[in-house]
Amino acid sequence: MRDTRTTRPETTADAAAVREIHLAAFDTPLEADLVDALRADPAWIDGLSWVCAGADGTPVGHALLTRCHIGDVPALCLGPVAVRPEHQRTGAGSAVVRAALRAARALGERHVVVLGHPEYYPRFGFTRASAHGIALTVDVPDEALMVLTLDAGDPPPAGTVRYAEPFGI
Repeated sequence: MRDTRTTRPETTADAAAVREIHLAAFDTPLEADLVDALRADPAWIDGLSWVCAGADGTPVGHALLTRCHIGDVPALCLGPVAVRPEHQRTGAGSAVVRAALRAARALGERHVVVLGHPEYYPRFGFTRASAHGIALTVDVPDEALMVLTLDAGDPPPAGTVRYAEPFGI
């Protein structure tokens, strides 16, 4: 069976559908509210909010990259990432994350951090951030904070991750 999903940058018309994806995927509205808040924040970077759309064009998955810093070095934060429950475990999440990371690389971005499931994100090349001297100001499981370098010749800097204000970290 041919995969008829597509990935593309989020458009203004997708905002309500993206919110619905996050509301359906999570038990609380926190992630949906975070995406909405990030849209109005200076950390937002046009072209780094991506959707995975089903055969009918309706978004079923979403991945967002926004500006953060590792120490004083500009980097990106991956998250939130969500897929509608009925499309989970179909590759929609992987497809939209890979598309967002390709877009970041094309824009010349160098490093991406994610605070997420340590069983999921290594498939994209993320590794334990603490191995590179990267930390947060809050306690999280060591294996949950990960980093990805988009240019193999440019190792990640050591330092404390500073997220955009809407993250509250």
